[in-house]
Amino acid sequence: MENTALLLIDLQNDYFESFENAKWKLKNTEEAAFNALKLLNKFREKDMKIIHVKHEFNTENPPFFAPNSQGAKIHDSLTPKENESQVLKHSVNSFKDTKLKEILDDSNITNVIIVGAMSYMCVTAVTRAASDFGYNCFVAHDACATSDIEFNGMKIDASISHAVSMAALQFAYAKVETTDEILKLL
Repeated sequence: MENTALLLIDLQNDYFESFENAKWKLKNTEEAAFNALKLLNKFREKDMKIIHVKHEFNTENPPFFAPNSQGAKIHDSLTPKENESQVLKHSVNSFKDTKLKEILDDSNITNVIIVGAMSYMCVTAVTRAASDFGYNCFVAHDACATSDIEFNGMKIDASISHAVSMAALQFAYAKVETTDEILKLL
């Protein structure tokens, strides 16, 4: 898979159960990060394009990812290296008001492999936008994390919200595979 970039979406401390002061703990973030690290190591080994996306809220009293806080830092297990691109975003979609598309296009990227959090929000948004921009999208479903969600009085378990998100992406926007299946493509 030539011209491929790895997009690591919002794998920041506030989402990790193991981070002492996490403000928005997700389910399975450690497992997702472990799988994301497998892909990150392979991309580093092959000198392929890596883009770390970090979210900070531009509001007073944000629920999490406060600017310049420890919670907004990318988790230590996935710390970007100097030669890896970093994108700071302030909304759900990683393309909105950022240089993400410019970075991808400047590197002649045609394929994106997406990992991160939250499955039903930022991962879904970036995948749909990337597909709409014409990139071939792959999502490593076991390298994504999410939380329970509620709608219209119905509480939806994280495993269900994750599965529904992945099923919708697979239906029309991306190839949704395990980390190991994606590693075989590299």
